[in-house]
Order: sequence, then structure tokens, then C-alpha cells
Amino acid sequence: MLIKKFPKQVLLLSLVSFFTDIASEMLYPVTPIFLTAVLGSSMAVVGIIEGIAEITAGFLKGYFGNLSDKLGKRSVFVVIGYGISALSKPVPGLIASIPAVVVSRTADRVGKGIRTAPRDALLGSYSNGNTGAIFGFHRAMDTLGAAIGPLIAIFLLFLSPENFQLIFLIAFVPSAIALFFTLLVKDKPSHSRLKSKTNYSSFWKEVSGEYKFVLIMITIFSFVNSSDVFLILKSRFISDSNTIAILGYVFFNIIYALFSYPLGHLSDKFGKKNIFSLGLVVFSLVYLGFAIVVEITFIWLLFALYGIYSAATEGISKAWVTDLVSEGWRGSAIGLLTMCSSFAIMIGSFAAGVLWDYFGSTVPFLISSIISFLIAIILFLKAKP
Repeated sequence: MLIKKFPKQVLLLSLVSFFTDIASEMLYPVTPIFLTAVLGSSMAVVGIIEGIAEITAGFLKGYFGNLSDKLGKRSVFVVIGYGISALSKPVPGLIASIPAVVVSRTADRVGKGIRTAPRDALLGSYSNGNTGAIFGFHRAMDTLGAAIGPLIAIFLLFLSPENFQLIFLIAFVPSAIALFFTLLVKDKPSHSRLKSKTNYSSFWKEVSGEYKFVLIMITIFSFVNSSDVFLILKSRFISDSNTIAILGYVFFNIIYALFSYPLGHLSDKFGKKNIFSLGLVVFSLVYLGFAIVVEITFIWLLFALYGIYSAATEGISKAWVTDLVSEGWRGSAIGLLTMCSSFAIMIGSFAAGVLWDYFGSTVPFLISSIISFLIAIILFLKAKP
């Protein structure tokens, strides 16, 4: 069986992500609809909230990635990070207000910021020339949860239409299960604490030029890779249906889960650069489609392609970075990558919201399509395999 190929800790971390994403993705497609349709916020406010959430996570991803290298500990940050996220889930269910959503999203991202880089560094430490497969499997489990979560949300809305608060409350249950599994996660015994200078200044001096190039290009791409909530809202605008918008997002996650491990495995054979660059080309086509499509039928094709893009980039980017640095620097390397990407996504989300409010949805989607295609070409031609 596939799961026998991976160490126990990889499987545990995958289960943690599976249950966490059931909870998170129950709320992710519902939150923008809750904000706009129930609480009456504008698209710019949605962008600001997502931006605040991302910039909070961004700062912490960089800091705790580096701190985990200094301490030689990963699992403690996994427990704390997932614990904070679990406690944040029910807040809007208890208090239906925009400030409550801001607090919940921000606290959730605080937890994500604390855990992400140490968790991914721990995953990378169990690789044996198969980082693409390991990160691909982890993303597949994570995304399977992301497909189940919205289905639960739809079922709850069916039982109690427009009762968004109930969804926020029930989302705490899978989060608590995930938190239990974090208590079983252990650090790899061979990971040793760094005794030399471990700040980002010394890290930047030691890492290769290839890592720096990859970091810069992915960060630039992140400026046009705004929050997925805009895809959900555009789908709702086209279909005039909350259910179709959420089901489209579910379909995206199913495709994402199905392709994550195969594409991760292929990246080990044919190069992370090649698969990642191909993923950006698919992203460009998807955003071009969302810029011009007005028929409901095409939404399903676009979400399917978006799932393939995500499978070709999300886990593979971390596997790529893992291959480019030594084991003792992996927390810092992944932390810096995710921090820079988060800052860029924050700015991009706000800009996309403003452009949508003033010029309509076509403009931000078209800009993202053009720039992502150019980045794909540059990476394919310039980056090493």
C-alpha cells in the first residue's frame, strides 16, 4: 500500500493536516459569503481581512522556522500552532460580527504561522531522495480534508439554511481531533541543534544562489496569486448560487488531492522546476478563464485545472527548497519562503479586492494570468532542474 512507503511521523503529520483542513475548509468558502451576504462587507474588506491574516502568518512563519533551527525542535511548534488554530474556529459562531471574523482568521493564521515551517522541515527530514513524493502525499491528505470540509458545510446549510454560525461551531470538532494527533508527533532524533550563527543574515550568506533565485521568483508570483476567496466569489457571481460556488471549490480540492502525490512523485524523477513551471502555465490559463468566462459549465473545468496547478506547485515548491538547503537550515529556508509569499499574497489580495471594486473582476484575473505566464517562462529557462 502507498502509506507503507512513508515513516510513521509523515503519516501522523498527514492525519493532522487532514483533520485540520476538514475544519478550515468548512469555513474557508463560507467565510467570504458570510462576510458579504450576511454581514454586508465590501470586496475590499474581504481582501483586507485576508491580507491581515496572511501578513500575520507570514511574519510568524519566518520567525518560527528560524527558531526551530536554533532549538533543533520541530514538534513543539506543531502542537502549539495547531492548538491555537483549533481554539480560533468557533469565535464567529459565538459572535456574529466582522471584528469576530477578523479575530478568528488572524488567530487561525497565527497558529499556521507557528507550525508551518517547523512541520515542513520535519517532513523534509524524513526524505530519502523522495521529497516530492513525501510533500505530495502530505498535500494529498491535507487537500482530501479540504474537499470533505465544504461538503460538511453544504450539508449543514441544507439542514439549516443561512445558519453560518452553526458551521463555525461544529468546525471545532475535527480541529480537536487534529490536535490530539499532534501530541503523537515526535522530532527526528538525528536532528541536531545549530551551534553557529542562526539568524537570517548568516542564513542568506550560506545558502546557494539557486535557492535565492527560486525564492525571488516564487515571491513575485505570489503578488498575483491572490486569495482563493476571489475564485469562490467569482463563481458565485457567475452562478448566482452559494451551493455551486462551494461545490466548485470542493471539486477543485478533489482534483488537487488526486494529483498531489502523482505529480510530487514525477517531480522526483523529472525535476521540481519542470513540474512547478508547468503548474504556473496552468494557473495562467485558469485565471484567463475566470477573467472571460460567463457560463456556469466552464467553472468546473477551471476548478479542475486549478486543482492540477495547486498539485504541481504547493508541495513541490517546499520539496524544491528542501533539496536546495542543508537539513539544519530547512526551517529557516521554508520559513523565509512562506513568509515572503504570505506578504506578497497579502498585498495581492488587497489589490485584487480594490481592482474588483473599481474595475470589475476581469482586470485582476487578467493581470494575474499574464504575469504568472511570464514567470513560468523565466523559471523554465533560467532555474536549474
